[in-house]
Amino acid sequence: MAITAYSLGAAQEVTGSKHILEIDGRCFMIDCGAFQGKRAEADRKNREFSISPDKIEGVILTHAHYDHSGLLPILTKRGYGGSIYATPATRDLANIVMMDSARIQARDAEFLAKQAARKKEKFTWKPLYTESDCVQAANQIITVGYNRKMYIAPDVQLEFFDAGHILGSSLVYLTVSGQRKSGAKGDAAAAHWHRLFESESAENIPSARDSDEVRILYTGDLGRKNKPIIRNPAVNMPPPDYIFMESTYGDRLHAEASSAMKELEKIVRRAVDTGAKIIIPTFAIERAQELVFYLHLLSDQKKIPPIPIYMDSPMAVNATGIYQLHPECYDKETNEAFLAHHKNPFGFNSLQFITSVSESKELNNKEGPMIILSADGMCEAGRILYHLANNISNPKNIILIVGYMSEHTLGRKIQEGQKEVKILGDWYKVKAQVKQLDSFSAHADYQEMTDWLKAVDTSRLKKLFLVHGEKNAQEHLSLHLAENGFNNVEIIKYGETYSLE
Repeated sequence: MAITAYSLGAAQEVTGSKHILEIDGRCFMIDCGAFQGKRAEADRKNREFSISPDKIEGVILTHAHYDHSGLLPILTKRGYGGSIYATPATRDLANIVMMDSARIQARDAEFLAKQAARKKEKFTWKPLYTESDCVQAANQIITVGYNRKMYIAPDVQLEFFDAGHILGSSLVYLTVSGQRKSGAKGDAAAAHWHRLFESESAENIPSARDSDEVRILYTGDLGRKNKPIIRNPAVNMPPPDYIFMESTYGDRLHAEASSAMKELEKIVRRAVDTGAKIIIPTFAIERAQELVFYLHLLSDQKKIPPIPIYMDSPMAVNATGIYQLHPECYDKETNEAFLAHHKNPFGFNSLQFITSVSESKELNNKEGPMIILSADGMCEAGRILYHLANNISNPKNIILIVGYMSEHTLGRKIQEGQKEVKILGDWYKVKAQVKQLDSFSAHADYQEMTDWLKAVDTSRLKKLFLVHGEKNAQEHLSLHLAENGFNNVEIIKYGETYSLE
């Protein structure tokens, strides 16, 4: 049995997660995410697939964020006809993410075509995919609940554990058996179903002895303990031989949530006193719902005065509805709020959902104070661009950064303090106050990643691979892990192949 691994994205960078596990020449893809960053470079990368879809036997989706799920429609459009495995909540959120991306691309194509026509230039750019391509991809998703074992090939067993990152996010645990029957794909499929029907449960399915198994764990994006709404990252799982772990915040520590709440309270109070607008670029999934949760909490505790709050993102509005449909992902407190007390932590009187373009434009004419939550979280697309264009040059206003900003994105440029930025083709002076609250991040920091590893049974661990992180962050994390007893750590490089013996 020959097992190798390589990455076609999120290798010494944060976006574009696409990891390949090759078993005796058969490929399994973990995530199929889009690149974000410099527009031309990201577009080129998103159009280049260096693996043929007919080589892929199965696709596994860790969670719904765009940089993990955004290129699934390209994969199916180019001929991949197999299954895509995900948790039920991930399936529902990924549907929203893919469709939203298709609509944004269609609008971008229309906008750019008009610009080219005015300049009498040739226009050739086309969207990566359409809404119908998204429907096809969604049709191929098979849902698997947490802690439910499922054979996705005769010798490959999949189990999802809660990653504690966003709703439905999962740690992907794969058990590869050393005893594989040879034969065509049809024979393999027949053997697979024979196994399932012969046994009453996954535990009874005949498998190779432990010594003949290779156990591989992909973290996807690893969450944090004690976050609202969702559960903590799982630690109770069989000991893996190999771990592929994200490293986004490999060189940073998050502030305590309590201090972030105090800072958020101060920022809101300042905005009320000065009549300012607080513009918050936020990911439509997880971050938007979490911020609403925290603002609701501050409002209930009378720590902030009344202030209009607008969620201006159709995808965030739809995602909030999906959150309400999946109580199986909630932590104990959120479950009790919904089931025992019938309270909705995702909505309160100060909050208004904005769906139409006309309603969004009306916010430009309204005086502050107000809070506007709008996607995209990295300021690369969506309505947040228009809110930034209309408010970033007013020194009274506040741009509040609450999440990770990848290299070369507009969000990173604002975060790093650039005095002038280009938005929708025009240059704007950055005169608004720029504030940052790291503790709302859904990614574990380097100490939280280390603590999680210590809580997991690593008695069989042969090697720990780092993915999904910038080079400096990965190098810092690797040193920190070595100081904590994890010496066999390797940073995955794009296109390089790694043997899992």
